[in-house]
Amino acid sequence: MRAFYPIALRKSLLLILFILAAVVSHAQTRISGQVLDATTGEALPFVSIYVKNSAIGTSTDENGAFNIKLSSTPDSLTASFVGYLSQSLPVAEGVATQVLTFKLGTNAQQLQEVVIRPGENPAWAIMRRVVENKNSNDRRKLAAYQYEAYTRMQFDVSNLGQKKGKGLIGKAVTAAVDSQLYLAGEDGKKLLPFFISESLSDYYYNREPKRSKEIIKASKVTGIGLQDGTLVSQVIGSSYQDYNFNQNWVSVLQKNFISPIADGWKGYYSYELEDSTFIGEDWCYELSFKQKRPQDLAFNGTMWVTAKEYALRKIDATVSKSANINFVESIALQQELQPVGEQAWMPSVSDVRIKLVGLTPSRPGVLAKVHTSYRQVVVNQPQTAGFFDKPVELLKAATKQTDDFWKANRHDSLSVADKQVYTTINTIRDTPRIQRFTSIATILGTGYRSFGKVSWGPWPYTYAYNNIEGHRFQVGGKTNINFSDKLELRGYAAYGTEDAKIKYNVGAKYILSRRHWSEIGVEHQEDLQQVGLMSDKLESSPFFLGFSRFGELRRPMLVRETSLYLQRDVLRGFTERISLSTRHFDPAYDFAYYTAGPEQPEEVATSFTATEVSVLTRYANNEVFVENDNERISLGSGNWPILSMKYTLGLNNALGSTVDYQRVDVGVEQEFVMGRLGNALYRLEAGKVFSPVPYPLLEVHTGNESPFYYDATYNLMDYFEFASDTYASLHYEQYFEGLLFNRLPLIKKLKWRVLASSNVLYGSLSQKNLDLIPVTTPSGATQETFKTLGSTPYVEVGYGIENIFKVLRVDAFHRLTHLDEGARKFGLKFSLQFKL
Repeated sequence: MRAFYPIALRKSLLLILFILAAVVSHAQTRISGQVLDATTGEALPFVSIYVKNSAIGTSTDENGAFNIKLSSTPDSLTASFVGYLSQSLPVAEGVATQVLTFKLGTNAQQLQEVVIRPGENPAWAIMRRVVENKNSNDRRKLAAYQYEAYTRMQFDVSNLGQKKGKGLIGKAVTAAVDSQLYLAGEDGKKLLPFFISESLSDYYYNREPKRSKEIIKASKVTGIGLQDGTLVSQVIGSSYQDYNFNQNWVSVLQKNFISPIADGWKGYYSYELEDSTFIGEDWCYELSFKQKRPQDLAFNGTMWVTAKEYALRKIDATVSKSANINFVESIALQQELQPVGEQAWMPSVSDVRIKLVGLTPSRPGVLAKVHTSYRQVVVNQPQTAGFFDKPVELLKAATKQTDDFWKANRHDSLSVADKQVYTTINTIRDTPRIQRFTSIATILGTGYRSFGKVSWGPWPYTYAYNNIEGHRFQVGGKTNINFSDKLELRGYAAYGTEDAKIKYNVGAKYILSRRHWSEIGVEHQEDLQQVGLMSDKLESSPFFLGFSRFGELRRPMLVRETSLYLQRDVLRGFTERISLSTRHFDPAYDFAYYTAGPEQPEEVATSFTATEVSVLTRYANNEVFVENDNERISLGSGNWPILSMKYTLGLNNALGSTVDYQRVDVGVEQEFVMGRLGNALYRLEAGKVFSPVPYPLLEVHTGNESPFYYDATYNLMDYFEFASDTYASLHYEQYFEGLLFNRLPLIKKLKWRVLASSNVLYGSLSQKNLDLIPVTTPSGATQETFKTLGSTPYVEVGYGIENIFKVLRVDAFHRLTHLDEGARKFGLKFSLQFKL
């Protein structure tokens, strides 16, 4: 044992000496020095000193001095600074301490003055100049511009094929796909392409008034699950890939991200001046930027700013999965810009890569790639106002262009990999299992199932059960574009096992013009309806109306209606609709009203007929529509409000009418961005019925007794609880995105989002309308009454959480007024939504 200690001690000493020698050898090269202006001899602060092709480096202090310690001796050191030519000086090998003096010559480019304040981050001085000049560099300042754009999109499924597919999609695809059809992704995982598209379009923009138009000259869409690419062709053009970083907010996936050159840049980003270099023929500052808060909708990346105009020349921006966006793991956006007339800058090429993940880690994800290039730019040649009447126009020959056309007109040729993608998709989509899946997805998404020239549906109305009809079965359908691109026929038939009555609807519409969208239509129906659920505002809520037919029907009546309408877009944004209808109301409950007022109580009727002429004017500035067969779908009007006014005249003694009256309704709604507070939406409505009428013709405020949330209803109000002849209402929703929960350490991992809402309703009912309602009906039954709001408004407020499991929204509502016995003071409402 005694012999062990000297041996062990010697080994330890040798080890210590070896480590010390290694430390000394690694620390033997120390280089210090100074960087000077070659012309003036002045010291240059913040100059980058580095070893080429490595991450080793430092920078000079305020006096232009530097000191760097190196573990190994490089061949040379390089000094680089914006506005100066880089210089490399040799390093002597074997000399432990060396002094180098760099003398940098200015670049031939004439640089504008950048004022760097003492102790200030040098990137800030450049950013101030960028923000000062961004309006003059923004293409939106031009009176007009136009260009030709080529856009190519590709969607690949990831995380599919690693294991045997599960579920409907997975089993269908893995059973149909040969393993050789998979592509290799950047991370080594298999990718399966399922969608690729190309479009060639001409884009036009006028500043005053602000108008834009895209004419899609050619479109080629190939995808699994697509029955018709017409609608897709309209939303893959360049106008939907338009990323303008000179704006304060950049919209990506309908989310508003703060631009790294926004007016409030310091509050959202950290910046570093990395280098200066040529991008093409432009000498540029290279700035890195990083979001200050991980959950903010902001970017990380690098941008290159021209040293002369302080214009954005190139940008590489990414969004990490820490941002609170559903299903999105990452976003990468690259853009290069070019100068055009009047010092404005426009994109020359844009590339976007978006990685979407499944609901769970084992579910398939999607990798989306979008490439857009721009050519033939023309500025300051505005088009006439009428040219912009149709913002998105798909030429008839666009989807029928030949391969020779594409070869001649693509901005760049297809690669071998691109050609393989087309082959793979065509092979997969023709398999029977995929075709069945496509049909099911179409039915769920549109409500209709196509059979040649006819589409069956909508399926939410197929079955219901209630106390009047018993089991209600309904079958219906409409013709589609395969039947005619102008004429559409539709209808349904329904039967109730309890009342043993057949209900039906038949209608037709004819599209007179698609350029200035014009259509004429006629409809006749006889069906059971509920007094409190006959509002036109519910036409876009088929699931709510379908659900309301279950259970006990409140104040049901058989309505026989014939209507005729003519609708036309007079100007872009202006829509006029005139309609004539006659409706006969036959209540299926105890109902009566005085036809000549309470002064003649013997004049009582238990049904009535109304013939109406109505004129609707709607204005939505900058609204964009796309066409889906013989329908058109609004993509919104941006941040502009949508205004509407409707005048209705009831004609007595016309087509059997027994009432005459006048009514006016007005409305305005708008959705807008509120910066860090998220998004807001409001809807203001008001109206007045100027003559006494039977109460089903009043404004019957729409309650909601279902467990589901609908923004067109009052969520704690019962069906037909209140009615008014004069009313005004406000609906408001505030979506805070991740503003609140993103600050909570544990909750933020759930990526829940807070929202708030409120409904305020003022209404009154004149005594003349109240006097029309007798206490008892001719049968002697007591007539069921309803409430009036009086001087106290109906108020309910709500707060909720969305993005639970990425699809569930839960709202809690409190009713603050009209808290009579039996009123629901608190309630929860649920809804499913697929929202990024």
